[in-house]
Amino acid sequence: MTVPPAQLLWYLTAPDGPYPWEERGRWATGFDHLRHVAETIDRLGYYGALLGTGRDDGLTVAAAMAGATRRMRFLTAVYPGLTSPAKLAQIAHTIDRFSGGRLLFNVVNGNDATLAQYGLHLGHDERYDFSAEYWDAFQRVYLGEPEPYEGRHVRLAGRGGPGGPLSPWGTAVRPTPLWGAGTSPAGVAHSAGLLDVYLSFADTPQRLGEKFRRVGAEAAKHGRTLRYGTRLQIIVRETEEEAWEHAASLLRATSVETALELAKWNLPEPIETYRSQDPQVNRRLEALRSGRLPDVRDLEIHPNVWTGPSLFGFDVVSPSSGTYLVGSAENVAARIREYQEHGVQSFILSGFPLIAEAHRVADLLFPLLDLDHGFEIPSLRADA
Repeated sequence: MTVPPAQLLWYLTAPDGPYPWEERGRWATGFDHLRHVAETIDRLGYYGALLGTGRDDGLTVAAAMAGATRRMRFLTAVYPGLTSPAKLAQIAHTIDRFSGGRLLFNVVNGNDATLAQYGLHLGHDERYDFSAEYWDAFQRVYLGEPEPYEGRHVRLAGRGGPGGPLSPWGTAVRPTPLWGAGTSPAGVAHSAGLLDVYLSFADTPQRLGEKFRRVGAEAAKHGRTLRYGTRLQIIVRETEEEAWEHAASLLRATSVETALELAKWNLPEPIETYRSQDPQVNRRLEALRSGRLPDVRDLEIHPNVWTGPSLFGFDVVSPSSGTYLVGSAENVAARIREYQEHGVQSFILSGFPLIAEAHRVADLLFPLLDLDHGFEIPSLRADA
C-alpha cells in the first residue's frame, strides 16, 4: 500500500522545562524563549507547530512569531464565538498576508465549563451547530463574498462589494485550512462536514485507523475527503535502552500527588472506585492507590507507545493527549510508518525541553522518514 509522505509538526506554547508538569521541572519563560523555540522549529524544517490553548493567546503568538520565521505554519487553536467571524477573518487575513500564507486553524469546540468562562453558554450539540455556522460565515467573509449572512446563530450585514475581508482592496485566493477534532456523534458529523484535517489524540495504530475510517465514511456522505493527524509526545534516542531510561527518569521525577492529579484528567470517576475490564489498567491504578507509580514498561500499550506522565495528562486508563512514542530512531520511524499505514499523515509531536528534543527528532528521525513539508528540509549531518 502506498501512503502519502508524513508531515511533522512541533509544539509552540509555554511552559517549558525538562518535566514541566512538576513545578521543580518547569522553567520561567517569556517572549525571547518562545521566539527561540519558533526559530528552532523553523530552522530545523518542521512543517509547523501547534499553538495550544493556554495562558497566551494563540493568534497573538502567531502574529508575533511570523516575523521571526520563514517557513513554519502556525496551527492556532480558536474557540468559535469568542471573536466575531468577520473580525476573525480580518485578523486571519492579516496574519496570512504578512506571513506568506502560513496560518492554519485548529477548530476547538471546548466544553461547557471552559466556554462559560468566556461568556458562551451553549449545550454540547448546540456548540457544534453554532461552530458549523460560525466557520461557514468566517470562510465566506475571508473569501470576500459580499452578501449578508443570515443564520440561526450568526447574522452579518452585507459588505458592499467583493474583496476580502471587509475591504474592496483585499483579495483572498484560498480558504484558511481548518484542522480539528470531535469524537461524539455530533462532533464527528461536525468534523465530516467542515474540516480539512481531522485530528485525534493518540491511540494504538489500529484503533486510530478504525476511528479515521468511521469519520471518513461520514465525510464521504458530504462528498468530502479528509486528511488525518494525531498528537503524540516523543522520546527518541540513538538506542532503545537510552529512550526507555529517559522515560523511566520522567517517572522518577513525577510525584505520586502529581501523577494522581494528572490521571484524573481522563478518569470517568474517582480513582478510589474506578475499575476497568483491562487487568493492565487495574495494575496501574492499584500502584497509584498504594502510593507508587507503575513500572515503566507496564505503561507500554503497543510497541513503543507509552502512556507515561506528561504536561498533557497521565493516560493510565487509555491513550489520550499525554501518550508518547518511545524508542530508538529506527523503532520510532517504524511506528510512525505503522500509523501512516492506518491513515495518519500529520503528526503533532512534542518533547521537553522543547528546543533540545526538537533537535533530537530532526537529527535522528527526519532522515528515516518520507516527509513532505512543502520545502526542502535541511540536513543536520556534517557529511551531507
